[in-house]
Amino acid sequence: MLIVGCGAVGVRVASQAQTDEAQITCWVRTTESAERLRRSGMSAMSVDLDQALPPLDVVSDLRQIFYFAPPPSSGREDPRITRFLHALPTEAKPRLVYISTTGVYGDCEGEWVDEGRPANPQVDRARRRWDAESQLQAWRREGRGELVILRVAGIYGPGKLPLERLRRGVPMVAEEDAPWTNRIHIDDLVAVCKAAMARGRNGEVYNVSDGRPGNMRDYFDRVADLFGLTRAPVIDRSEADAELSPGMLSYLAESRRLDNRKMLDELAIELRHPDLASGLRACISSV
Repeated sequence: MLIVGCGAVGVRVASQAQTDEAQITCWVRTTESAERLRRSGMSAMSVDLDQALPPLDVVSDLRQIFYFAPPPSSGREDPRITRFLHALPTEAKPRLVYISTTGVYGDCEGEWVDEGRPANPQVDRARRRWDAESQLQAWRREGRGELVILRVAGIYGPGKLPLERLRRGVPMVAEEDAPWTNRIHIDDLVAVCKAAMARGRNGEVYNVSDGRPGNMRDYFDRVADLFGLTRAPVIDRSEADAELSPGMLSYLAESRRLDNRKMLDELAIELRHPDLASGLRACISSV
């Protein structure tokens, strides 16, 4: 098993796979991250995906790849996935699970969205993910391996909450101005990744969310209340352009509600945290 991009999700996947006695190699960006993983008993290498990769003959017998590495922070394409696929030995024919984003659907004006909806990425961060998906599907069609794509909603969980933002008093629009958003607890995402590797159909795409859409304002308010923090100051939509980051503005410009029935049915998933209230309670218990 090869895990490319061993951050919060990858470490959890690797830790659980270790208990299954799988042979795991983790690729991370820095030597410090690799050393930290090695100290925890994992096999890790620092690999720069922004540089040309040599042919990966050392992993010619690999059977499973989790690709969690993000694209570059600019541009409309993902040259990292290009380099990775080029370096994979043609005889390996592994099974690959790729984490993408629901942003590839673009703004859906609050409509319910299933996997049959055509991709319509409207910002570059989503275009880069769509480019990676397209490259991977071409790789699959060439018969070089099997592929399962997970289009993942906003991830929350221990260490992945907007606590610092709330402490700094960064404002947020009112609930009536906030679009529909979707979330998944990190523990459930890890379970979905494992199920996708085991049961996902080759070439298929799965929406990954808890199926209970909400909005950004409600999410921030719930986190603030749960951790005893002051709620974010309210601004109206006309003030947002001057007050909020370009990244946050891009999220507020898109609205959709994700249908997760395909994930639940085909991957046989039973969510540990089927709604935000359950997931946030689990975050408190882990602090």
